[in-house]
Amino acid sequence: MRNSTDARRSILCRGWWPRPAARWAVAWLAATAIGLPASLVAAEPHHGSVVTVEGNSETGFRLLRNGEPFVIHGVGGTADLELLAACGGNAVRTWHLASVEPPVKGKSFLDRAQEHGLAVTVGIWLGHERHGFRYDDPEQVERQRAMVEAAVRKVKDHPAVLIWGLGNEMEGPSGTGDSALVWREVGHLAALIKRLDPNHPVMTVVANVNPAKLAAITAHAPAIDILGVNAYAGAAGIGAALRDHGWQKPYCVTEYGPPGPWEVPETDWQAPIEPSSRAKAAIYNASTKAILADTARGGSADRPPRCLGCFAFLWGAKQEATATWFGMLLPSGEKTLVVDAMTDAWTGRWPANRAPVLRQHDVPLAGRRLEPGQTVAVEVTYKDPEGDQLTYEWEVVKESTDRREGGDAEARPDSVPGCISEADDEGRATVTLPATPGGYRLFVTVRDGHGSGCSDNWPFFVNP
Repeated sequence: MRNSTDARRSILCRGWWPRPAARWAVAWLAATAIGLPASLVAAEPHHGSVVTVEGNSETGFRLLRNGEPFVIHGVGGTADLELLAACGGNAVRTWHLASVEPPVKGKSFLDRAQEHGLAVTVGIWLGHERHGFRYDDPEQVERQRAMVEAAVRKVKDHPAVLIWGLGNEMEGPSGTGDSALVWREVGHLAALIKRLDPNHPVMTVVANVNPAKLAAITAHAPAIDILGVNAYAGAAGIGAALRDHGWQKPYCVTEYGPPGPWEVPETDWQAPIEPSSRAKAAIYNASTKAILADTARGGSADRPPRCLGCFAFLWGAKQEATATWFGMLLPSGEKTLVVDAMTDAWTGRWPANRAPVLRQHDVPLAGRRLEPGQTVAVEVTYKDPEGDQLTYEWEVVKESTDRREGGDAEARPDSVPGCISEADDEGRATVTLPATPGGYRLFVTVRDGHGSGCSDNWPFFVNP
């Protein structure tokens, strides 16, 4: 859709446009002379991006950015943007406006994204009832509306803006998520954003889908342009689920990765078993290719595409059950095998330098209950595709007791000193079990010295 600036330029420009100080006056005079409505008179031309959704549920959908087709090859997170661009990523999703504002070396996150050719889905956080927000409290609702308006006005004209990400799982991570009160307000806010900024679509983000939730969004938030879905074990099947449930608008997969701690087997002391680094890479790769098959990049005439792309989680590292469960980068910053797998999914080729791959492990303490102070010999075998010399870092960490839901921040559990001895540069070590009873994990982090690495862990329990 052409915006008011485009219309004004087509009337006034024809190859000429005055200096900024004179623009408003010229525009006003010309508009008055030919009877243009006041809504087409603006003080300054629009310098940002123009993003639209084209198509329908019968012919398929695609995203256009400045008139060019754009399939989202994205991540959630604000870490190393240079690395992301080099690996074939083209977009970033954030959750809070605050994450795009603090300058780094004098440049905002949006400026740095633009420098690396990355588009940004700008997240605007909405209140969650489980955190105490009341959608039936007029004062809280009005404050949130004012916050949303200020956020949009602040960055809407930046050329890196791709989509507005309105909220994240504010329907709650459990239950049916069909609250009319919540979705009516989301619909109001979506309409507000579109009035303030007609140049970028509005997406709201939910935790997985079900018929009741989708029906509530359709009924109460018709101004939403795109549905963002966070899914993990079922990410590859989101497109089919949305079709089965009758969703008629385009969608993005806005978070995906390995099965979450809530979706995997547990030990008998309820410690979730984290997939191996190699398994996680395979899952990201397969999920990404499956999701992109429902986009304009991979759609077909007999299955018109409805997906606009996807954002893998997480471009960085965070504590969620463990310090490595969802991190595509190590806490120390190195890229993992997951990043290599994403590079292949995005570009069809693997990077020149690849992360070490776990081939074998002999970790007798894994999944077992053992005695305090017992010593256990462990050994892992990693292969580096380029034959780089690998280094090994071993650590025993207490099992997390600060488990939250919905991705809420968790405290990292303490490391236990003095447990590792006889560690060598071939992947062997001796573990002396802690004296204090309880759950623990043995971590090994392997690095190639060239910016790549990986980490694996095994839970165990020390008996009373």
